[in-house]
Amino acid sequence: MTGQSQIDGNILEGVSATTLWTLHNRGTEAKRSDGVIRDPWAITLFDAIDYDYRKFGRPNQSHALRAQAFDAAAAAYLTEHPKASVVALAEGLQTSFWRLDSMGVASELTWYSVDLPPVMALRDELLPHDDRIVKIAQSALDRSWMDPVDSTNGVFITAEGLLMYLDPEDALGLIRDCAARFPGGQMMFDSIPHWFSRRTLNGMKLSDRYVAPPMPFALTPDEALALAESIPNVRAAHDVLYPPGRGLWKLTKALDHVGFFHRNRPSITLLEFGP
Repeated sequence: MTGQSQIDGNILEGVSATTLWTLHNRGTEAKRSDGVIRDPWAITLFDAIDYDYRKFGRPNQSHALRAQAFDAAAAAYLTEHPKASVVALAEGLQTSFWRLDSMGVASELTWYSVDLPPVMALRDELLPHDDRIVKIAQSALDRSWMDPVDSTNGVFITAEGLLMYLDPEDALGLIRDCAARFPGGQMMFDSIPHWFSRRTLNGMKLSDRYVAPPMPFALTPDEALALAESIPNVRAAHDVLYPPGRGLWKLTKALDHVGFFHRNRPSITLLEFGP
């Protein structure tokens, strides 16, 4: 990381700027004494980037809890496959690598960080170099990112906060191509409910200064589970509940038994690819 005091976050635009939205939520949560996540690098990034974070509205626990769910699944896979490749698609300013390293499951992995050049340049400037990280500065939709990935010891692919911004055909095509290319691997992604997608398509304001980008791809939890029946080489799909947080977030598991809540909540899906 350079000695520069602060970096202007306005260099990120459009969907790329949403990584500052998730950083706002995660960094603010990590600063709390009762926060649901311990994430020192998120705090470092949050403080190092000069940006009007409040345009995203009040911070909440959602993205920190999502990160915890992704960490748990990745750690479980790495425990079984310690030399695996982890591919972080559209990684943004996520700091999952360092959290997993602190958990003791990242010492032998290879980490492929995939995102657009402006985001990768920001990561280069603000985050430490590590020989385990392979940087790929391009869109996740450009399938050439697959070529350098070593699948010998297993592959765990994350699409955290990505698929909802894609057209449905592109989102499902990316899952389909990952399943075909990395047999025996796993892929984890999160989805928004259909009502939330419709709101973004109509111009959803997070504040009087920020309109969220359109999110055209949505899945209910049950629609996500059905991918195991509709996409070749997806042998199993699992609905992963958000871990419990504070306040109403403590009730995630209990509320999921209510049909209306289950159909209209955001979801996280873990796919297993066939051999």
